[in-house]
Amino acid sequence: MLAYLVIREGSKWTDVFRLIPGQSVTIGRAPTNQIVLKDERCSRCHAEVFLIDGRWTIRDLDSRNGTLVGDQQVRGDYLLSPGDLVRIGRSQLEFVTELSKAFSEGAGGSSRSAPSEPGVSTSADDSSVLAPQEPTTITHRRGQTKFLAPRPAEEESLDASVSRMGRASAKLCRLAFELAKSPDTESMAHLALEGLFEGTQADTAAVLLLPRDFTGEANDTSLEIVASRSDSEQPYYRVSQFLASSVLREGEAMLARNVMGDSTLSRRDSQGEIHATSVICAPLRQGKQVVGLLHLYSTDAARVLDPDDLEFTLAVAETMAVAMANLSRRQELAENLHLVRSENQQLLQQLGVQSEIIGKSQSVQRINEQIARAAPSKATVLIRGESGVGKELVARAVHYSSPRSKKVFVCLNCAALTESLLESELFGHEKGAFTGATERKIGKFEAAHLGTLMLDEIGEMSPTIQAKFLRVLEGHPFERVGGSQPVKVDVRVIAATNRDLEKDVTEGRFRRDLYFRLNVLEIIVPALRKRPADIPEIAKYFLQRYTAETGRKIRGFTPRAMEQMLKYRWPGNVRELKNVVERAILLAQGDLIDQEDLMLSKLATAGDTVDVPIFQPQEFSPVSLAEMEQKHILATLKATGWNKSQTATILGIERSTLDRKIRRYELSETVSRRGSS
Repeated sequence: MLAYLVIREGSKWTDVFRLIPGQSVTIGRAPTNQIVLKDERCSRCHAEVFLIDGRWTIRDLDSRNGTLVGDQQVRGDYLLSPGDLVRIGRSQLEFVTELSKAFSEGAGGSSRSAPSEPGVSTSADDSSVLAPQEPTTITHRRGQTKFLAPRPAEEESLDASVSRMGRASAKLCRLAFELAKSPDTESMAHLALEGLFEGTQADTAAVLLLPRDFTGEANDTSLEIVASRSDSEQPYYRVSQFLASSVLREGEAMLARNVMGDSTLSRRDSQGEIHATSVICAPLRQGKQVVGLLHLYSTDAARVLDPDDLEFTLAVAETMAVAMANLSRRQELAENLHLVRSENQQLLQQLGVQSEIIGKSQSVQRINEQIARAAPSKATVLIRGESGVGKELVARAVHYSSPRSKKVFVCLNCAALTESLLESELFGHEKGAFTGATERKIGKFEAAHLGTLMLDEIGEMSPTIQAKFLRVLEGHPFERVGGSQPVKVDVRVIAATNRDLEKDVTEGRFRRDLYFRLNVLEIIVPALRKRPADIPEIAKYFLQRYTAETGRKIRGFTPRAMEQMLKYRWPGNVRELKNVVERAILLAQGDLIDQEDLMLSKLATAGDTVDVPIFQPQEFSPVSLAEMEQKHILATLKATGWNKSQTATILGIERSTLDRKIRRYELSETVSRRGSS
C-alpha cells in the first residue's frame, strides 16, 4: 500500500516523504523527527502518523498550537483520506496514495483548502502555488549504488570517456567502502592487496605491520607480514632492510625504478638473482606514527611502476590506515561496552540484593505485603524492629517498589551525629555558618529531592531538631544553617527505630505531634529468633556471598552446625548471623562448616526493643489453658505499656484476635493497675 506526505513550506512544495507500513513517522521541529518542519509555530514533537487496521492515522502529540486536517482540528486519532491537507503552523502536508495527483491543479487547495490565517495570503490565485514547480518523477533506489559495484577490467578499458584518474578514484571509493566493513586486520590487508593489483602495475605485494603494542625503534625485522600475494612465477620477497628502515624513519613513500642488481632495494633469492624491476614502499600512518608498510614491486620489465602508481598506493595506504584506526576504535569500544555491561550487571545484582528481603516465613511474606501496600503512596513509613533485623533493607524495598524508584535513595543515621552536625547533615549549611564551614553544603533533604530519605534511629533525634524536622514533613520550606533563603523539596521520608517511641512520648523525650506524623504507615520487622524458618536460607545466602569473595571452597553446613544455629537466640539478629558465617568461612578447616567453627556469643536476647518473657509462675499450680492464656496476654500488655499492635506482634496473632481475647477475658488497664497495686 503506497502512501505519501507531500510537504509544503511557505509558498512551495519542498519534499515528498513515503509512508511505510509498520513504521511510525513523527513530525516536529526537533531534528530527531523523521519529518522536520522549520517552523516556530511547530512543537518539537508535534504529531505522529501511523498505520492501524489498514488506515493511515494522524495523532496530535499535545502540541502547543494544534494540528488541523482541512478546517477540522485533530483531537485523538484522525483517519486520513487521499487528498487530505494537514496544517501544522505555516506548513502543509498533503496525504496522497498516488503521486500523480499530489501536484495537480488545486490539489489540497481548492476542495480541501485550509482556512486563512493572519499573515498568509489567500487570494484567488493562491492555488497556483500548488502548481508543479519541478518534475514530479521520483526514483526509488534500493540497491547498492553503481559506483560501489565492481566493474570488469575489460569494461573499464573500453570506457575511453573515463580517464585513468577517474577509474582510480572509483576503485578507491569501492575499496574504502569494503575496508570500512572489514571485521579484522587480516581481511583488510587482503582487500588492500586486491585494490593495489587492480590500480597499479605491480605483480607482487604485501602488507607488513608492526605489533600492536610495539615500542622502541622500528626496523625491517620488527615488521610482520599480515598478507602477501604474487601473480608472477616467483614468490613474494620481503622488503629490504634499507627500504623498510628509510620509510619507517622518514614516514615518506618511496618509488624506485631500474632496481635490478641493487641489493639495497630488493632481496636476493638463494641463487642470488634479483627479481624486482621497480618497487614502491608506502607507510601506513596514523597521525605521526607509522604502524606498517605497503610493499609492492613488479618483476616484468614491460610493466614498470610509475608516479601514478605511487599516488594510488599512497591513497590506498591512507585509506587502510584510517580503516585500521576505526577498526581498533570499534574493538576498543566493544571491549569497553562489554566491560561496562558486566559492571552494570554486577551493580544490578548488588542492588537487587540490597532491596530484597531473604526468607519465606509468614513474617517475611507479611512484610512483603506491607511493602507492596506502602510503596505506591507518598505517605511516611515508620519501620520498627530490633537492631540488625534489616530495617534498611525494608526501606530500600519500599523505595525501589515505588514510583520514585528511578530517583535517589539517601540514608542517614541520626544516632551517629551530634545535634549541630545532624542539623547540618539534614538541612545543609551556608559558607561561614560556623567554624569549619568553608563552603556551602547541600543537606540530605535537598540531595533526596524527588526521591526517598531514610532516617535511621529516629528516636535519637534531639527535641530541637524534631521541631524543625516536623515542619519540613508538613510541607513547609526550610533554611540552611546560617542561611536566609527558603528551600522547598519533595521528599518521601522513611523513618526507622529500635526504641519504644510510645514510652519516649510518655516520658517527654519524643514529640507527640511528630510521632503521629511519622506513624502513618507502620512496618514491624520481627527479630530473627521469631522467624527461625528463615535462618537456613539466610545462612546459605551469606555462605555463597563470602565464598565467592574469599575463594574458599566451602560446600555448606554440617547438620550439627545448622542445628546449633536454629537453637541459638541471635541477639544481634541478621547482622550477627552474617558476621558468624563470614568468620566461619575464614576459620573452617574442612569443606563444611561444623559446630566448632561457629563462634556464638553468650549475650542475652534483651535487645533494644522489649522482648517479653514467657509468663512463668513462681510455683506450679494446675490451671486451665484459658486462665494461662489470660495471664500471659495481660503480662504482655503490661510489658508493652498496653500497645496493642506491639503486643499482637509479640504474641504472633492479629490485632483483631487480640481485641476479642481482651473482651473475652475482660482485661483493661484499670484492672491491671488495680491488680498490681
